[in-house]
This record gives sequence, structure tokens and C-alpha cells, in this order.
Amino acid sequence: MTFPVKSAYIHIPFCKSKCNYCSFVSFPNQEKKLGYIFSLLKEIDYYYDSTPLKTLYIGGGTPSVLETEHLKKIIGKFYFEDNAEITIEVNPNDVTKEYMSKLKSLGFNRISMGAQSFDDNILKLIGRRHNSDEIYKAVEITKSVGFKNISLDLIYGLPTQTIENFEHDLNEIIKLDTQHLSLYGLKIEDGCYFYNHYPSDVPDDDVQADMYLLAGEITSANGFEHYEISNYSKPNFNSRHNTNYWKCGQYYGFGLSAHGYVDEVRYSNYSDLNKYLDSPTSHEFGKFLNKKEMLEEKIFLGLRLAEGINISEINKEFGIDFDEKYKTVLSKYLDSGHILKTDKGYKFSDNKDTNGFLLSNLILSEFI
Repeated sequence: MTFPVKSAYIHIPFCKSKCNYCSFVSFPNQEKKLGYIFSLLKEIDYYYDSTPLKTLYIGGGTPSVLETEHLKKIIGKFYFEDNAEITIEVNPNDVTKEYMSKLKSLGFNRISMGAQSFDDNILKLIGRRHNSDEIYKAVEITKSVGFKNISLDLIYGLPTQTIENFEHDLNEIIKLDTQHLSLYGLKIEDGCYFYNHYPSDVPDDDVQADMYLLAGEITSANGFEHYEISNYSKPNFNSRHNTNYWKCGQYYGFGLSAHGYVDEVRYSNYSDLNKYLDSPTSHEFGKFLNKKEMLEEKIFLGLRLAEGINISEINKEFGIDFDEKYKTVLSKYLDSGHILKTDKGYKFSDNKDTNGFLLSNLILSEFI
């Protein structure tokens, strides 16, 4: 049985400059931007079936390098359900009152802003093109034009960053009174500047673990719920788009290097810009997931959520006895306290001394 696809992700691969930790497919050279938009619109026309969307997320790169007239053409390709969540990522120093007002008038109702740090020295060190003052101003402007759903990104484990630095960052998030925080540990991967120029002063694993735990303490004390490994929100402000990923929902992926999941097929678009421009309706990779792969995804994506997994649903969908199939790994981590039993199944512990989220990669590998 085929279900309609009600979520879409769109990748905008252009930036004004590339951050030192960024290994995403993005380009500071914007000379092909207009041609890219034409190809993107062609891809949307080819695949989108006019079903009203529940969520749309425009990410990058830096989508706020696009003029609002181009965003209008993109968002105008879609129909939306009432109360759909329509998100766009912005860089703080792209924010002006005029630009944000236009985004609001186009129908965007959720803003995801890359703060990353409130320490100006660290921002400069990691290659961000904004400073801390611009974060405060950007949030103030975004609120002033009527946005009531604002998410900020922070990174921990940055070069020269101390626990005190990071505690200051968290406290500034609280003061700004936004609705959502996405928190990422620094990952230095092939394709970024830091990969070949590795900074010598990155906090060690123990300090990074302390930073992660501190984030949980400060956010929970200030009205946020830790609803997913890397995400915290005020009540009713969970990212509905990302939650669809974690619950193995279907979604279109439009644009260069975008990934999608439709009719049990996971696919990815070309990551070579010229190939995408030449053939935007072709996928670089596609794979029908078998039952084993779908089960594994259900587990490792579902356990990212604080609510955990529902084993009665899994047993019914996959014809298994979850407790029996995974009794060894369950017994091991239930005994250690890193996994907890719930009314519906299992979840990671969020306790300070036995935090399952901190060991998530290790634990999840044992389910596969």
C-alpha cells in the first residue's frame, strides 16, 4: 500500500563563505545559483504529486543567500495542509527586517538560525561570518516581524572552548527566549578545512561529555524538554519535520546531494553540481530497503527520540518478538542502566551517570 508523501527537504548548496568545520556539499561561489534554481524547480515539477505537505524544510548551505523572489518560486510549487510547519535556515548576518518580513509573507513560520557560539573569538576561529552581537539582533528582528517558532543551533567541543564558555552559550540561549535548540558535537570529517588543519585545542571526550550533560541540566531547568539526542524544545515546539525522519516517515529530497525516502526506497541526488544541473530528475543512488534494513532503521532512529521505541508496533510490523530477538543487548544495557523499560518499549536513559545518549553509537551498533 502506497501512502502519500507529506514532507519535503530542499537543499540550497550556496554560502557566502565556508565554515572551517563544514563538510556538507556547499559552495561559496554563487555564479551557478540561478541555473541551480531552474534545475531545482524542474526536479520538483517532476516528482512532487501535489499532495498537501505537513512539513517543508529548506536547508543548506545557507538558504538565506537566496533572494526572496527565488524562494517565492520554490515555495510556490507546493500545496500545504493547514498549520503546516515551513522552516528555513538563516545565517544571523543575513537577517534584516525587510528580508524576514518577506519570508513571513511567503508562508515560512519556523526559522532555524546557526548561532554555533556566543564567543566572538571562537566564531572567528571556526570561520563563521557573524559575531555574537549579530545573533542577538537577528533574534530580535525575527521576533519583531512575527515569528514565534525560532530554533538556534549550538556546537560544543569547539577549539579553545571550555565548560565555562559553553555554559555562557547555554545561558545566552535561555535569555533569548527562543523555542528550540539543536545541539551538535563538533565532527571533523573529510572535506572540511579542519580535517587537513586539525586544531590542537579541541576539548577531549570527557569535557565534551560534560558539556552535553550540562546542556541537559540547563535546558530542562528552563522549560525545555530533551526530546531527541541533539534537540531540545519548549512544549509543542518539537521539530515536526525532523521527527518525521526519526519515525521513519516518507519525505522528498530535492536539490543537490539531497536524500529522500519514498515507497520504501532511500535515494540520494547527485553531489556533483554539474551533474545535477544537467540531470536534476536523475538520482545518483537508490535502494529498496529490505525488512532487515527497515527494522534496523526503526530501532536506531527511534531510539534517538526520548520517548524511545514501541515494541508492540515493531513486533506487529516485522513479525518478531523484540524482547527475545534482542534479549542479549537489552539485558546488558538494562543492567547497566543505559536503557530503560517503558510502558511501550525501551528508551535511552537521560540520567547523568548512566546516560544512554552518550553511548548511543556503541549501543545501537549492537542491535545491528
